[in-house]
Amino acid sequence: MKDKEVSAALWEKLEPLLPEAPRRSAQGGRPRVDDRRALNGILFVLR
Repeated sequence: MKDKEVSAALWEKLEPLLPEAPRRSAQGGRPRVDDRRALNGILFVLR
């Protein structure tokens, strides 16, 4: 599975395109998933 992760070179190009993470509200809620992990999950499903 490690070989299917997003490479560091690709991530350096993609990261500036992502919007800034919104601040968490005082009411709590679900913690935000790391953007790189979310992208890995999306690519896994697409493959």
